[in-house]
Amino acid sequence: MASSLILPAAQAQSAAWPNKPLKIMVGFPGGSSPDLMARLLAEPLSQALGQPVVIENRPGAGGNIAADLVARATDDHTIGLMINGNMTIAKILNPATPYDPLKDLTPVALIAVAPLVLCVPAETTATGAAFFAAAREGGDRWNYGTPGVGTVAHLGMELLKPKAGIAPVHVPYPGNPQVIAAMLTNQIQMSLLPPGLAMAQVRAGKLRAIGVTSAGRSSVVPEVPSLSEAGVRDFQLEIWNAVAAPNSMPKANVQKLAGLLSEFVRREDIRQKIFLQGWQVAGTGPEGLARRIQSDTKAMTEVIQRNNIRPG
Repeated sequence: MASSLILPAAQAQSAAWPNKPLKIMVGFPGGSSPDLMARLLAEPLSQALGQPVVIENRPGAGGNIAADLVARATDDHTIGLMINGNMTIAKILNPATPYDPLKDLTPVALIAVAPLVLCVPAETTATGAAFFAAAREGGDRWNYGTPGVGTVAHLGMELLKPKAGIAPVHVPYPGNPQVIAAMLTNQIQMSLLPPGLAMAQVRAGKLRAIGVTSAGRSSVVPEVPSLSEAGVRDFQLEIWNAVAAPNSMPKANVQKLAGLLSEFVRREDIRQKIFLQGWQVAGTGPEGLARRIQSDTKAMTEVIQRNNIRPG
């Protein structure tokens, strides 16, 4: 094994690949959205590559433990199913993060994207522009909840506040279940939630949806207006799932994976399964994912620095 690591790049790439099981690292527990996405891709990848594809869950630190393991992998058979926080926020928020996503990870494919849904307690009567007028009047007497400091929900709300002219105070919780519980008991007045979680509560009559953070209405939740319809202009925010590899993986192998993943997510059966999980298929290759990482990193850097946000 050790000798294979010192082969010239051209010789390493010319060998049949993969020649052993491929491992997908997931930084969240079984049943989480990234885990479900990884498992959805594992079977067709295994069939196409002729090797088993193994999912390894290594939860913790918002997915950064698994991301670091991917970054340090040297076996040429380890990749990761990442969320955007791992690839755009982690190092900016906490310089002590052991990996640098821009230097240590290679973009492979952007799998799926989704807006967040701005939710409020069911008892909230104001909607649309009237809701934001009430929020402006509430000022810092209102609170918003997130699943932690530096999460997309947290930074997204800090991006939204100046756009909407509101000033609610951040209240971090261990996870979205606790955020939802806090809204159900009116401890907080709003939160940005993933569409799958949000709409289960909205359709049950337990929460109300004010709008989605996409530029226009989203096919994932077409019944919910965009925030621009409520008067919040030039605001767009998405969460996403992507596949990344260690920077050491030969480019030929990255391109092979990227091509297969792009093909898979365009299959109608897989596209529908992704949609039912609350996501829109992206299917973007390495170059498109790299551009997305750069643009999102720029936006997240600005909001972190402007608000002097530090790790919780």
